[in-house]
Amino acid sequence: MIKPKRLKPGSKIAIISPSNGLPYLFPDIYELGLKHLVEVFGLEVVEMPSARMSQEALYKNPQLRAHDINHCFENEDIDGIITSIGGYESVRILPFLNKDVIVNHPKFIMGFSDATTFLTYLNNLGMITFYGPSVMAGFAQIRSLPDGYTEHLKAILFEDQFPYHYAPYQAWTNGYKDWSQLETLGECQPFMANKNGWTFIQGEAIEQGYLWGGCIEVLEFMKSTIYWPKDDFWQGKILFFETSEEKPSPMQVGYMLRNYGMQGIFSRIKGVIFGRAKDYSAAENVELREILVNIIAKEFGAERVPIVVDFDFGHTDPKLILPLGGRVELNPGTNEVVLLESPFE
Repeated sequence: MIKPKRLKPGSKIAIISPSNGLPYLFPDIYELGLKHLVEVFGLEVVEMPSARMSQEALYKNPQLRAHDINHCFENEDIDGIITSIGGYESVRILPFLNKDVIVNHPKFIMGFSDATTFLTYLNNLGMITFYGPSVMAGFAQIRSLPDGYTEHLKAILFEDQFPYHYAPYQAWTNGYKDWSQLETLGECQPFMANKNGWTFIQGEAIEQGYLWGGCIEVLEFMKSTIYWPKDDFWQGKILFFETSEEKPSPMQVGYMLRNYGMQGIFSRIKGVIFGRAKDYSAAENVELREILVNIIAKEFGAERVPIVVDFDFGHTDPKLILPLGGRVELNPGTNEVVLLESPFE
């Protein structure tokens, strides 16, 4: 894999809005996220033209949004890129990305949710990308989240201590307080104790592979396009999936997963990591687990594939960073998920 250079305090981070213009609608929470990037992590923020554009302007100009990304990669003064927020149609920018410029100038790029489109596409081209917090959803709330969250982000982004053993956070939340209310800006909805951490619901043997995935609904936008991986891509991958605030039902998740089985993907991969499903009830979580095992193991015969659920990434907080293309180990016996080597050069 093509690895970006490691970040350090003082690195210049470009902020992009590749999908939705929420910084335009909620400037206070956006600016709080920028403030934390500077004060907590010592990064220098560089806002790209798309960063504060309105939703209407962004929607009408997918080429402009892609141009921001292309410019970030070709600009030697930019060290990395973080999205302001997600959205719903960043798939439209993919035809305008300059893949030669990007691959020949690899840099740190991170987002989640709708950023799944270009994070997976750039990874398909051979570059490590990062599934993690955005400015408005993750960085803006950092002072309201458990201390281990900041420690995790600094460990992945700045330190070079690998193998890195992921650890469950002590508590988690489904979301944030109203972004239009200044008195609670950056605060989260009530936290729930993370008593059990994540759980392996299938698998016995230790498996190693390379991470690939994102928001399972967004990945549906890409199937059958030229940006979907070729058949030989899937060998040795560990897939990671999570669900958005739109809350697809367990059965709908099953419909999406069944398509992977029909592509023959489950016979080639080394494991599946499923994020904590946002806003799911206890009963829905039980149903989701049953569907995961039923489809992957029973329908498509992949009983050997380890499946771990309730992993701390995606649309609940705090989030863990998962590098697409990073080599990880799943150990069902010890309940461990380990990033084996640095995602940076």
